[in-house]
Amino acid sequence: MDLPKTGFDADAHAAEIRAQGFTVIPDFLSPETIAAVRAGLAPYQDSHHGRNDFEGFKTERVYTLVARAKVFEDLVEEPRVLAILDRFLQPGYLLTATQSIQINPGETPQGLHTDDGFYKVPRPRPAISYTLIAAVDPFTKANGCTEVIPGSHKWGSLGDVGRPNDLASMEAMLVPMEIPAGACFIMAGTTLHRGGGNTSNRPRLAFTNQYCEPWARPQENFFLAIPPEQARTMSPRVQKLLGYDIWPSFMGMVTASHPSKALEPGWVPPVVAQRPPS
Repeated sequence: MDLPKTGFDADAHAAEIRAQGFTVIPDFLSPETIAAVRAGLAPYQDSHHGRNDFEGFKTERVYTLVARAKVFEDLVEEPRVLAILDRFLQPGYLLTATQSIQINPGETPQGLHTDDGFYKVPRPRPAISYTLIAAVDPFTKANGCTEVIPGSHKWGSLGDVGRPNDLASMEAMLVPMEIPAGACFIMAGTTLHRGGGNTSNRPRLAFTNQYCEPWARPQENFFLAIPPEQARTMSPRVQKLLGYDIWPSFMGMVTASHPSKALEPGWVPPVVAQRPPS
């Protein structure tokens, strides 16, 4: 996929992420793509409600979104997004999670968190993952838009000097990401944020694609979640994002072979093919 010929300035967006922890792409989804997203989600909506306060008891999520419809496969390799990620992550970076998030009326705010906090590497540090959140419905303060703390991606760990450490002070710094339908924002995985509470009478639909360093363990195990016969039909770039690639010199290998061989028709795992006759 080529970059759009519209003067998209990936360097300017990357500079915004470095300065404040996030950047907005206002025209990420066309009306036609929004319609395709809704159609692709329709068969799966109302299939998974949150099981805890973090997922949201009044929030619906559809996981492994990349494999649900062609539109989601295309969106994980959207060229403007990859151009920005290329400025932060090492070559061979991976898709770590894809899901839709519909915050329904009556949902309460999430707890403050970062998206790569489960990588137990001390802060301050570069982000290990980056998150895209795309608005399918308009994001407003009332309907539960994401709220972020600008500059928090540079903070040290909780308790460190030079950052607020009490919840009230941090909540006072939250900025609502009020963006129109079709816009998205990309933020560093070290940026503190939360999903807002929905006090409106309508749901707020979005989806998120997250990417991580090639050496990091992804959140979703796509090898188990997506049947090989489906992964075989995906574009070479999406296959690499799912992990069917090597991070030099041999991370990700399959019994000393390149993992893409596992997508070849008739492939038999070496531990089976080389098994001695009984």
